[in-house]
Amino acid sequence: MMDAVAQVLIVVVVAVVAAGIAVVLRRRDVDAPEQGPSWAVPVQLDRADFDRPDAPWLVTVFSSATCLSCQGTWAKAQLLASDAVAVQEVEAIERKDLHDRYQVDAVPMVLVADATGAVARSFVGEPTATDLWAALAELRDPGTVPPRLHRPLTLPAR
Repeated sequence: MMDAVAQVLIVVVVAVVAAGIAVVLRRRDVDAPEQGPSWAVPVQLDRADFDRPDAPWLVTVFSSATCLSCQGTWAKAQLLASDAVAVQEVEAIERKDLHDRYQVDAVPMVLVADATGAVARSFVGEPTATDLWAALAELRDPGTVPPRLHRPLTLPAR
């Protein structure tokens, strides 16, 4: 009879230990945070598709008329216009062809492209005026932006 009680006691102890180990492992197995959507960012533009293809730099704001943050983004981007920098808004309804061609499905999207059309910096969502200015300044004259303002601004394409 003692042997049967001892066997049951051993089974209960093993079950409790196994349950304890399962609880500890479950706490360590943290679920990955839920990821939001990601958008493709063009890496190359055909400068002939945009205003002033001869300008050394192009700042393109892909936008939508119904997007409030697009309005703020466009207002900030316009301040970058100069002889060396062409700035153009590409509104979704008016220029659906360009939104489709470059597969832009998130707005506002700001692309800073060089003379060859290579996208050197991009922003998905409304950037700060400082980030826009710093990105263009660093591209035009590397080393001009203080290190605390210079951070990676280009989002990788998916």
